[in-house]
Amino acid sequence: MSLSSFLSSFLPVAYADAPEEKEVKEEEEPAQEEEPEDILPALREECEQSAKCAEATKHFQHCEEKVNAGEGYKGEDCVEEFCAMMHCVDGCVAPKLFAKLK
Repeated sequence: MSLSSFLSSFLPVAYADAPEEKEVKEEEEPAQEEEPEDILPALREECEQSAKCAEATKHFQHCEEKVNAGEGYKGEDCVEEFCAMMHCVDGCVAPKLFAKLK
């Protein structure tokens, strides 16, 4: 009698290729609700083009064009113009967004 057969008579043997004795049942996932469409990008675009924010948007776009064409001063990045535009846009969007979320 070999040592392995002697030990296997006392201890259970597990083989790597052997199928598991217990099959774990996968729990059924509840039906996922569809994610509602994000209306924020459309509202932002609408407000960017509105009369209220048109001047700030135009100023930012002009700055971007100037910088991308290499005509701006060294290190110019249009952050101030962007912040001014987004301040206007966010002020325009907020009441419309919260009215639709109710």
